[in-house]
Amino acid sequence: MYTQPIAIRSVLDPKYLKYCLSEQYSIGDWMECLYWLKGLNDTYKIHTLSGSYILRLYRLGISESDVSYELSTLVQLADILSTGRTKVSRPVCKKDDRLYTVIDAPEGPRVAVIFEYVRGTENVLHDVESCFAFGQSAAALHVAMDQVVVDQPHRYQLGTEFLINQPLDRIVQYIGEKHEAVPFLSEYAAELKARIHDAAGRGLDWGLCHGDMHGNNNVFQIGHHFIHYDFEFTAKGWRAYDLAQVKARKRQPAKDMQQELWDSLLTGYRSIRSFSDLDEHAIDLFIGARRFWVMSLDVAFIHNDSGALDYGEDWLNSFVEEFRMRT
Repeated sequence: MYTQPIAIRSVLDPKYLKYCLSEQYSIGDWMECLYWLKGLNDTYKIHTLSGSYILRLYRLGISESDVSYELSTLVQLADILSTGRTKVSRPVCKKDDRLYTVIDAPEGPRVAVIFEYVRGTENVLHDVESCFAFGQSAAALHVAMDQVVVDQPHRYQLGTEFLINQPLDRIVQYIGEKHEAVPFLSEYAAELKARIHDAAGRGLDWGLCHGDMHGNNNVFQIGHHFIHYDFEFTAKGWRAYDLAQVKARKRQPAKDMQQELWDSLLTGYRSIRSFSDLDEHAIDLFIGARRFWVMSLDVAFIHNDSGALDYGEDWLNSFVEEFRMRT
């Protein structure tokens, strides 16, 4: 008899989510629940008599302790940043004052959280003024994060184990240990790790990070305010890694503008918080680490989301060539 879950990843019916969750919140009668976005997790948009909200349904494998860490960070940040121009999207409390619910899905238990809805606009950071303002906001977020206290000693860190060792293992397992690309990827990973450890040994800024601050889909702007969200990967790490994600973001302007905009972002950051030359010089190093991690993220979702068709030799060779250019 087959006893395993019948699904790897399901999309839950909004009516089922309303049934599971609507009575647990004091946000008014649910008028509508729409499946809004498929990402690493599933996002729904809720309309109630009191307004709009975002429901995040975390993927299988994201534990209650993972979500608890993220939400504790967010609640503290919301309080710390309450009087400034940088904000975060706050989770909504349930009637029992808890911030999340575990609900049944065909693949197993998944955690659900409702967040405040942010009505701002996405700023793609294609002008000097926007980059300066975003740099200031990123610095203000880091200043606030230095004041956050989350008691979870076993939380992972955004160090080389997370960024390089685990990704290498995942990639090699996918392509096979005997694949001709493995020696190069292993050598590249070892060199990258050694260079990061060398830089870190000379005093890189370390502290709580956003963890996914690429500046396109984790922040909205309302007037002069930036509202940050999507803190799933928040953990302690190098602040240069946080900013490296912004420099390497997907929606880049014309190449001849990129340096000017990056300089403006750093100037904005440094107008609020210190960022040393050593940290600045490590940015490109962490772009390499980020890209290696992204490659392994592709692998992690092949079996339950993306499918293998687009992740064959062409996909592998594009990353190998990119990494060769960085050596």
